[in-house]
Amino acid sequence: MTRDLVLFGDCRKRLSEFDDLARMCVTSPPYYGLRNYGDEDDQIGIEQTPEDYVNELVKVFREVKNNLTEDGTLWLNIGDSYYNYRPGKGQGLVKQSVSKTNQDLPTKCNRRGNKLKGYKEKDLIGIPWLLAFALRKDGWYLRQDIIWSKPNPMPESVRDRCTKSHEYIFLFSKNQNYYFDVDAIKEPTVDCKGLKRKKSVWTVKTKPYKDAHFAVFPEELIKPCILAGSEEGDLILDPFMGSGTTAVAAKSLNRDYIGCELNQDYNQLITKRLYG
Repeated sequence: MTRDLVLFGDCRKRLSEFDDLARMCVTSPPYYGLRNYGDEDDQIGIEQTPEDYVNELVKVFREVKNNLTEDGTLWLNIGDSYYNYRPGKGQGLVKQSVSKTNQDLPTKCNRRGNKLKGYKEKDLIGIPWLLAFALRKDGWYLRQDIIWSKPNPMPESVRDRCTKSHEYIFLFSKNQNYYFDVDAIKEPTVDCKGLKRKKSVWTVKTKPYKDAHFAVFPEELIKPCILAGSEEGDLILDPFMGSGTTAVAAKSLNRDYIGCELNQDYNQLITKRLYG
């Protein structure tokens, strides 16, 4: 299969078509209940329960593991959600969409009207750690939790907790021994006279992209992952390619990319970002 390629369609069906092994995977899957990515009624992120959502992602990353070299790694960005239920309306959902007009979930979504057991109104669900522990149970080595600190977080109207300004990046490895270039991501010391090891809190601003109707996966967040997890000429995998930031970052660092994306509407956006 040709490198530098995005296959459009459900990654649960298309990952098995890959015939080249990637050195690493870096990705940000659809968050639970956040956005509608098209007309697919079984798209990831609109499952009935958080547990169903986690189970679907475990299946995806099981296939990702089959597409990695033996020393490969997975760098996974994932955010959390709050449980919000209103009688007669079902779970509260943030209505965001890839398009300007399609602002609701698919009409057949079975999350409408259901009340979940084990969750209380206003509970933080804890999805990042539910997923991390599920992937560990499925055979991945859970190596590190990295905090993505956002100096410009989305404003929130709630008055009974702090403004949410971080997400997680989890580092997983396929095997106990894996490729990690600690020197490639060293940072300048305070006096700029030397280099020091990168710490596990990464401060990166969110950045909107003018042709997208949402904040894209920041390139500055992806580059350290690629530098630490691969060498020049390696293949970088992203099963949720979205607006193509992983591809853009990979090419800027002399790597190749391959990935999947559910929504065909992203095709022109990815092409424009890569080739202008």
